[in-house]
Amino acid sequence: MRYSIPEELNLGAFVGNIADDLVLDKNELSARGFHIVDSPSKQYLDVNLDNGNLLVKEKIDREQLCGPAVTCTLSLEAVIEKPLNVYHFQVEILDVNDNAPRFPKSQFRLEISEVAALGTRFALECAFDPDVGANSVQSYQLSTNHYFNLDVETRGRDGKLPVLVLERALDREQENTHRLVLTAKDGGIPERSGTAEIVIAVEDANDNAPVFSQSVYRVSLLENVPIGTLVIKLDASDLDVGLNGQIVYSFSSHTSNRVREHFALDPKAGEIKIKKHLNHKDNSVFEINVQAKDKGPYATPVYCHVVVDIVDVNDNAPELTLTSLFSPVSEDSLPGTVVALISSADKDSGENGHVQCQISNKLPFKLDSSLSGYYRLVTGETLDREYISKYNVTIVCSDAGTPPLTVNKTILLEVSDVNDNPPQFRQPLYTAHVMENSAIGESIFSVTAFDPDLNQNARLTYHISETLIHNMPASTYVSINSDSGVIYAQRTFDYEHLKNFQIQVLARDSGELPLSGNTSVDIIILDQNDNAPVIVHPLPEFGSTVFETVSRFAEPGYLVVKVSATDADTGQNARLTYQILHATDASLFTISPDTGEIWTIRNIVNKDVSKQRLVIGVKDNGMPPLTATVTFMLSVTGTDVQMLSGVTSDNAEFVSNSSFYLVITFGLTSSIFLVILITLAIKVYNSSSVDTCGCLTARNSRNGLRKGSRSLQIPANYVEVFGGDPLSQSFRYDTCSSSYSTKRGFLSSHRGTMSARKNNILNGDWGNGDTPRTPTHAQCRSTMNSEVRFLFKSEKKTPHGFDLELQLSSGTVPIMKIWVRKCPRENPFIRLCYLKAQSLILDQLVCYSISCP
Repeated sequence: MRYSIPEELNLGAFVGNIADDLVLDKNELSARGFHIVDSPSKQYLDVNLDNGNLLVKEKIDREQLCGPAVTCTLSLEAVIEKPLNVYHFQVEILDVNDNAPRFPKSQFRLEISEVAALGTRFALECAFDPDVGANSVQSYQLSTNHYFNLDVETRGRDGKLPVLVLERALDREQENTHRLVLTAKDGGIPERSGTAEIVIAVEDANDNAPVFSQSVYRVSLLENVPIGTLVIKLDASDLDVGLNGQIVYSFSSHTSNRVREHFALDPKAGEIKIKKHLNHKDNSVFEINVQAKDKGPYATPVYCHVVVDIVDVNDNAPELTLTSLFSPVSEDSLPGTVVALISSADKDSGENGHVQCQISNKLPFKLDSSLSGYYRLVTGETLDREYISKYNVTIVCSDAGTPPLTVNKTILLEVSDVNDNPPQFRQPLYTAHVMENSAIGESIFSVTAFDPDLNQNARLTYHISETLIHNMPASTYVSINSDSGVIYAQRTFDYEHLKNFQIQVLARDSGELPLSGNTSVDIIILDQNDNAPVIVHPLPEFGSTVFETVSRFAEPGYLVVKVSATDADTGQNARLTYQILHATDASLFTISPDTGEIWTIRNIVNKDVSKQRLVIGVKDNGMPPLTATVTFMLSVTGTDVQMLSGVTSDNAEFVSNSSFYLVITFGLTSSIFLVILITLAIKVYNSSSVDTCGCLTARNSRNGLRKGSRSLQIPANYVEVFGGDPLSQSFRYDTCSSSYSTKRGFLSSHRGTMSARKNNILNGDWGNGDTPRTPTHAQCRSTMNSEVRFLFKSEKKTPHGFDLELQLSSGTVPIMKIWVRKCPRENPFIRLCYLKAQSLILDQLVCYSISCP
């Protein structure tokens, strides 16, 4: 495609409609990125993207742009980016006759010998017109005269050369000076002209002129030759001698300035040398006109033509220009996608200007050289921004010269992100712990996902999947901060009702097509000591007090009642400890801290109150500990024989045999009592100062009482009666003398306290240095003379069988209490496991132990 315009057009002048010529839609020029490729020097033309008109952007001076070239053409490229295409077009700059011919000087002076032969030719200086073609110098005209005529020679690039021809012999004596006017005219419309005056001085004869060996010399030079290099040595000769034979060389008057700038001429030797560095691209050839003239009078100058061809050398590296860059490039671009357009050029010519470009094979890009003078950088494979987010693509271009010259250009290509990676959690399952009774809105746990994408594609929001937990949506249990991933409680948790649950956390990115990932969070509820112990047994029937009875004759280690409690908590929070917080008599009862069993520590004596109040505390091991209490009101029984009337149907077997029990008990008791009375009577009779009635000696038991509690210590020493079969038993009795020389017995001091009595029984000693006190003579006498009778006090069912309590009295004075227990054996015979008696006069415990066969 080619346009033609005259030079010197105004800015904005219309050149042509390039959109119509290229068959492009004018409305899409801007959107498709249509533009003129920038020139390395000036941008003379531009495109109006609204209508597609090609307009003048800079004023064009043809003479400045192309010099003396006949044809002046601007070679331009237009690029459209979507889709990519390159269009080549030329704009021819037409010459306008805007310059008149001009001579180098306004006056020329010639010296011509009078003996000059007719037809002698004198070359004149040419007029110069920067215009070309018809607008350049077309003709010369000489003013009218009788001696000279004008001849015009045509010489290549120098154009027409005016030559003055001698037509008539000169006569200095007749006329020594001739003045002529030389006019140069161009062929433009309107015609322009320039004039110069020729002054001819007629000299005396020097009839031989210098002669060159040839009229035209041709020389070839490398463009990189150094300054001072000899181009050629001219060898003109003159047959004259002396001054008329000495030749002086010089550039002719019409030698161009560019020749004078690059070359120097030695006037004597005729040597032409390099004066300035040469450049093949700027000037590929020089034409030098050299004048030779002797020094004689009336010397006639002669001329020769020296043509210097400049040979190109590989002294210019290739030039790369990034015309278009499509960065960033999407990571999902298909192979073959154009990412950059690069133009390549080399100022050298021939092989020196042939350029080849390449990139590293390790990069996912390729160079496409299908467009003349351009390389397209295209993707060679699929890109992955998460692997490499940007590339420094270095394009290496080399020419074919020797040695080759190379240029590098690095292009930064960034890869834009595509949402191709779902969010990921570091663990498929997380475990979170939350204390029960935590406040609503309290932070429980935090999860974090990561997404290797960028910006919106990596901006994550967190959600909880709407799964069901115990038939309730998960959102009613916990919530999550959509930005930070912090999980909050939506309710107060109760470990006793919910120990753990699992939720699904979803992380979703904010890409155009969002991707998501999930993880599970197992939330474990930690127990808190928020439940006080609850007493489950025994339960009070009325109010908050539990009423229980205990026999007055219960021995140490007797199980009164067992307290059972439970705690809804777990672990240490549910580990319970039982203790007595308050007791009417702290020395009477103890409790197992682990099982809650309440046992008697010692025997119940007459001084003990009949209503014993115990406050039992149950404490867990939490922090802080929680406590529950129960109050027992223990009624000490054993003073009313009418208790037998309350026997239930479960005791029918025992009641049916009560007569048999009484017969045996009465027989044993009567025998023992009679022996004691007889012994006391003898003592009183033999001594007028009797201090004691007597006592039963204490000895170690073979069987003893079984330990009822782990914390209760039963004394090892007590009075025993040994027997085999309860129907035929043998008994052993010992008496104690007035000197108290017997073994340690279970006599306790009336002056001692209840706690001292407890210690005496448990430790087997009397304590505090007290001595046993024996009954007085009057007490013994009163006991022996009274009527003896039995009272049936009470019965009680125990885990070991049935206990009967009897009281032996003399008149109105109680003497002794007796307990009988039946062994629960599957045997037609009645078996008595043991028999126990307590003297109420001596305040002494007398134990009779009968072993069951």
